[in-house]
Amino acid sequence: MLTLKDCIELCDCDEEEIRAIAVHEHMPEILAVELAQYLEHSPGGVPTIRRFIIDDIKAEQARGDAEKVKQMRLALKHFVARHPEFAKDAENNSI
Repeated sequence: MLTLKDCIELCDCDEEEIRAIAVHEHMPEILAVELAQYLEHSPGGVPTIRRFIIDDIKAEQARGDAEKVKQMRLALKHFVARHPEFAKDAENNSI
């Protein structure tokens, strides 16, 4: 039997990105792993993941939840490390 951890390790996205997708889409992390893997390999999917993360940061900022903002920024940092072509774009979103 595969665990959530096993599935995350098989996914091309990292745990923070998967968690951001789960939060954004209001779904369990196991389903977010599947969606993350699909988006990672579909046309337009990588910018969608970036948008999810940025949306999550802005939502947590609006709620005033500094800890979740910190977690989402870490997800964005990991995302940009894997996709440096989005580094400048992420900075321009004033987050």
